[in-house]
Amino acid sequence: MANDSEKLPGTQAQGRDDRDDTVLKVDHVSKYFKLPTEQATGLKQAFINWTKGIKGYRKQQVLDDISFEVKRGDFFGIVGRNGSGKSTLLKLISGIYYPNGGSIQVKGKLVPFIELGVGFNPELTGRENVYLNGSLLGFTREEVDAMYDDIVEFAELGDFMDQKLKNYSSGMQVRLAFSVAIKAQGDILVLDEVLAVGDEAFQRKCNDYFMAVKKDPSKTVILVTHDMESIKKYCDHALLIKDGKIVISGDKDAVAEQYTLDNFHTDKKPGKDGVYENGLSERCPLLKTIAVSPQVVSSADEFKFDVEYRFDGPEDFYLAIALHDIRRGGITYDTGMKGFKLTEYGHHTVHFSMPLNLFNDGEFRLVTSLRIPNAADPNATDALAVAIDSNACEFAVRDPRNSQYALLSDRAMTIRQI
Repeated sequence: MANDSEKLPGTQAQGRDDRDDTVLKVDHVSKYFKLPTEQATGLKQAFINWTKGIKGYRKQQVLDDISFEVKRGDFFGIVGRNGSGKSTLLKLISGIYYPNGGSIQVKGKLVPFIELGVGFNPELTGRENVYLNGSLLGFTREEVDAMYDDIVEFAELGDFMDQKLKNYSSGMQVRLAFSVAIKAQGDILVLDEVLAVGDEAFQRKCNDYFMAVKKDPSKTVILVTHDMESIKKYCDHALLIKDGKIVISGDKDAVAEQYTLDNFHTDKKPGKDGVYENGLSERCPLLKTIAVSPQVVSSADEFKFDVEYRFDGPEDFYLAIALHDIRRGGITYDTGMKGFKLTEYGHHTVHFSMPLNLFNDGEFRLVTSLRIPNAADPNATDALAVAIDSNACEFAVRDPRNSQYALLSDRAMTIRQI
């Protein structure tokens, strides 16, 4: 990992400026690889290719103008389908690759965990591999000494640390590699598709660890995963990459829903011009949440809104509605995956009303998803379309009786001494 951005322009610069809580800044980063198209077997052929303007390779653009920031204490998710560029992005962040354009700035000690067991030597003992891996991650022997007992305790391999790694079972190797990564005393932990490691008991231990990390304001985790439940469970914020570009950044639930939608395969051909609004698809080309009430209302009002959709079946289908708190973050209310079962196919509008007497002042967003039954689980549904961006509905509560800090009004919720 480069420690001096002046040596390699556009790469990482590390420092510690506690006046700014941004620990990772990715600024207009682009990355391409050169793929050979024609090989020159000699100087004559190379000269001929040069005179004809044949470069012998083509550029594969993997990432294009990627920008985002991660704050100290954040649990930040990066998702995308295979080939979207997310693993390349992690390798850029970790200093394994360097960008062709833009810059990456990291504050603090970054511990990358890109692939399980990378840097381990099967001919060395477990103990020796811990020190080897720690050295590769940039830790001194004294720093590894301080971490060693925690690593061994978490991996539950105290009786095996002086055996050669080649004698370990695959599960034991996974536990040791994972424990080295998460117990290393770094400021930023970078994980790529490694949450489902080990047996069930070890996964529960990892879950407890990550829930504790979420509460530690000094630790930052960057997670790449295909598991949207992990995104919803652990992450504070997330972004979705598609074809090397950021599609959505910020709200983890919107990212998870869009990722699910992108993975929903249909045999039908694309619609008009093959283009749909963000969150929509050929099977549901229209889904919009529309404010009927004014978009600035008081707590005494009911907020009325419509959901307009087009869906031609033949499955059962539902509208699920979530209320997002824009200022404070998180989902204030959710109807659940089977919120409202509808029966009318085609192009229709459904009317809704929601009381606001519970809320203090704030800004809110209504996000609607049209869902169909999950083939494997009768209690679950899959998102066929999500009304996000301009198809979502935003409104604000403003009332002189309200406070600004907490979500719930003291008229709705009061703690009394007894």
